[in-house]
Amino acid sequence: MTDTAQVRSSQPMFDRKSLQRLIFPMFLEQLLSVTMGMADTLMVSGVGEAAVSSVSLVDSINILIIQILAALATGGAVIGSQYIGRRDGENARRSAAQLYLVLAVSTVVMMILPLLFCRPILRLVFGRIDADVMNYAQTYFIISALSYPFIGAYNAGAALFRAQGNSRISMLASLVMNIINIAGNALLIYGFGLGVLGAALATLIGRIFAACWVFWQQQQFENPLRIEQWQDMRPDRSMILRILGIGVPSGLENGMFQIGKLCVSSLTSTLGTSAIAANAVANSISSLVNIPGSTMSLAMIPVVGQCLGAGDKKQARRYAWLLMGFACAGLAVANAALFVGAPLLCRIYNLTPEASAMCEQVLRWFAVFNVFFWAMSFTLPNALRSGGDTKYTMTVSIFSMWLFRVILSYFFVLQLNMGLLGVWMGMFIDWICRGAFFMVRFVRGKWMDHKVI
Repeated sequence: MTDTAQVRSSQPMFDRKSLQRLIFPMFLEQLLSVTMGMADTLMVSGVGEAAVSSVSLVDSINILIIQILAALATGGAVIGSQYIGRRDGENARRSAAQLYLVLAVSTVVMMILPLLFCRPILRLVFGRIDADVMNYAQTYFIISALSYPFIGAYNAGAALFRAQGNSRISMLASLVMNIINIAGNALLIYGFGLGVLGAALATLIGRIFAACWVFWQQQQFENPLRIEQWQDMRPDRSMILRILGIGVPSGLENGMFQIGKLCVSSLTSTLGTSAIAANAVANSISSLVNIPGSTMSLAMIPVVGQCLGAGDKKQARRYAWLLMGFACAGLAVANAALFVGAPLLCRIYNLTPEASAMCEQVLRWFAVFNVFFWAMSFTLPNALRSGGDTKYTMTVSIFSMWLFRVILSYFFVLQLNMGLLGVWMGMFIDWICRGAFFMVRFVRGKWMDHKVI
């Protein structure tokens, strides 16, 4: 390390104001992202439980796609943040262009498959479901698939802005995207009576805007990660491999995680429409509660990544502990409110008494386990990924997901007849297992010994 780098790394890389500028917009963006999903579920609930169930089932596939794309974007963000920490502007710009290329190719493929094989995919994943649920699901799935390239472009731009410590741009895009989505829902669902189709179209329009606006901001002259010329988009094998070296293990991890969740969703669908609706609402509400943890998870990438790019492992560890503390404190407050307010939240969604009772039960159990184990399971591993320790996080996550969440869920439901609560109990045990492995790895410090750039 040069003398300049040593002096720079001995000083705090992020002061209180810079962390606030990074974290607060991220928090608002996560809040807006979750409320978009809640708005779809809540506004579609007026059409009936079959509509709610269809949106929930398709969204479990959409989340799989989005998580894979987010993982690929994370690969670019880790590489970009480390180059920024090293003050290597040329390679940082190259990594940005190659990230857009990777996501463009990936999203087109992901769009074509559902358009060609919509009904077979739904049958394969969810088995036999009610005819009206299937019809709604097909409509929502096809429109959702058209939005995948725009989700990819948005994720690429948002990840690159966060890598610079600028989360304001993606937050503003998310704000307008939510306004478009909610206004579109009101107009298309209630004004034109389009139901599930209206909800899907409103979401598509919002995502198109967000992708275009973030890319336009990316190309501003003052942006150090802008794509200066289209030739930068030509495949660069070494840079692509670096991005994929982080993104592919994370994508496999997220993909297998979501496939496991789809298996559990298939199990949930056998419990009846009321259970599907209760599970959909509980997932929507729990996503809102998890915002403090998911915000700090996003913040880990630029903060820890820049510290490691500058060669300062001490600061990387210190900031990781600090962000974990913020996550745990925020989750404690949110889950206390959830435990008390669960009955009121369930009534808002116009569920049947049977579905409302199931939803309230799983939410209160969720509030108890979430306080102690969610941050270790999902916030902390992003610190490990920032150091390039993606193979370890992938192995632990896949092992824990399939052994505990999937297998135990089937055991609890089919053998112990625990119903919907059995599905969620399998998830809680998964949290405990993976959280323990990640904490041990973090404390030992091996995650900082990987060469990323």
